[in-house]
Amino acid sequence: MKVWFDGALREIDAARVSVLDHGLTVGDGVFETVKAVDGRPFALTRHLERLTRSARGLGLPDPDLDEVRRACAAVLAAAPVPLGRLRITYTGGFGPLGSERGDQGPTLVVAVGETTRRPDSTAVVTVPWTRNERGALTGLKTTSYAENVVALAHAHNNGASEALFGNTAGRLCEGTGSNVFVVLDGEIHTPPLASGCLAGITRALTIEWTGAKETDLPLEVLREAEEVFLTSTLRDVQAVHRVDDRELPAAPGPVTAKAMRIFQERSGDDLDP
Repeated sequence: MKVWFDGALREIDAARVSVLDHGLTVGDGVFETVKAVDGRPFALTRHLERLTRSARGLGLPDPDLDEVRRACAAVLAAAPVPLGRLRITYTGGFGPLGSERGDQGPTLVVAVGETTRRPDSTAVVTVPWTRNERGALTGLKTTSYAENVVALAHAHNNGASEALFGNTAGRLCEGTGSNVFVVLDGEIHTPPLASGCLAGITRALTIEWTGAKETDLPLEVLREAEEVFLTSTLRDVQAVHRVDDRELPAAPGPVTAKAMRIFQERSGDDLDP
């Protein structure tokens, strides 16, 4: 396996990040996960725009997007898997043992791993912890992911593949690595960015392609929604057949099935929408 590190494609055994890299010691970094189909990245331009927004939000220098594109092309050429998880990680770089950054500049790592298509439907659970819609990292895709690790482990322990958060106001927010949509009276709704959710790339495309509405929703909407589905880079559009102990046995329902079909068709027509 080869990865892009320190400006070049390297064998993974030769790619070494310092143990004092700020991404490791304090979670000072941002990342993107990009779907790759037959060696070609999907929606890469949108992902790189978000990478830049996240870096700016942390006060990191803008990433060199030309280098990032070269890195993505290089690792995909080295491992042209049918369906891949392309991971771009950009950190504060070598730094002291504290929150202050060093002066050696950021670290860029790009790698790809093979993955498989997700099932058409899944189970989710809600968790007792909240998203802070007013936090310093709200809306940024950072490497500070421990909260998601804990919540996802809770979901797995309860027979689900994803955990859903409310925010501090008790409104529906997002999953650990997904956005959530609900169907009410035949219409698709999803929480607005003001809820504290990440501006998901698949979320944005789903809104554009299906006409879904951004709506401030109570967490309890999950108990009454006719259909529920998730979106993310590696899920695309995925129906939910169980929320906590509530079964939705017909999943994917007709509205979700149509959204799945639309996303598959539109994403197949244009790899960089």
